[in-house]
Amino acid sequence: MLLIQRTPPGIFHHPATRLISRRAFTSSRVVRRLALSYDLHEPSPKQDGEQLGAPIVFLHGLFGSKQNNRSMSKALARDLRRPVYAVDLRNHGDSPHDPTHDYLHLANDVETFLEYHKLTEPTLIGHSMGAKVAMTVALRSPPKVANLIAVDNAPVDAALKSDFGGYIRGMRQIEEKGAKRQSDADEILKSYAPELPIRQFLLTNLTRPQGSEYLKFRIPVKYLADALDKMADFPFKDPEQVRFAKPALFVRGTKSHYMADETLPVIGRFFPLFQVVDVEGGHWVISENPEAFKTAVVEFLQQE
Repeated sequence: MLLIQRTPPGIFHHPATRLISRRAFTSSRVVRRLALSYDLHEPSPKQDGEQLGAPIVFLHGLFGSKQNNRSMSKALARDLRRPVYAVDLRNHGDSPHDPTHDYLHLANDVETFLEYHKLTEPTLIGHSMGAKVAMTVALRSPPKVANLIAVDNAPVDAALKSDFGGYIRGMRQIEEKGAKRQSDADEILKSYAPELPIRQFLLTNLTRPQGSEYLKFRIPVKYLADALDKMADFPFKDPEQVRFAKPALFVRGTKSHYMADETLPVIGRFFPLFQVVDVEGGHWVISENPEAFKTAVVEFLQQE
């Protein structure tokens, strides 16, 4: 059974989640917390009197959405007998748009999501950008997280592949040229993303606004273009000051460069109880090798 529930777009006004000022990393600033859209996947059929396990919160990567993790969320809910919340991060999917897009604000949105839905001791799973968001939440608020699964990213400052800038340019071209058909958009994008699976992934964000003959991206391309450099950063610099001393699994694609061996000592300083599993595939390892990824996740969580 798939139960879809979506929070209303906008800023939280619940007393526990209103706009607040808090100290974050090294400076104090007002943090704008957004209500995140999500899908809830529960195991089916649910047996009489069955007590489900602790929740899993699944965070997608840059240009992705909760839809990317639908199949994996269903499989994990089924195999682990745990509810899985697949979340749209700000400026993605059905969640609200905001010009501020950095790991501080992304993490605050997720922390608010956990508080608002009263999710205790969840597992956070995040891919790429979502991995850094999950790591940030775990390091900021260890009591709120039971364990962590970071997929193909590390807690380091590391430049994004130049491909991401190309994807942005391609998406802008699609809107500027006024593409009317998916095939027209795909043809424009070929110059920026030769690989068909990547084009298909990016074009999942393409929609036709009501009453318009032109296609538009549902993600705010300009906001995300302005945020690319911030997505390469990691907000914590000194593992002597903050540490997540609970189990953590780092899954990396064997053909990806985002988790080079040189990052492992840094991972170990921030996450001293970490494990690493290599899965055959590239950066989009969840979709490229779903069975191997699922096996790694299930085995890790069944140890707990």
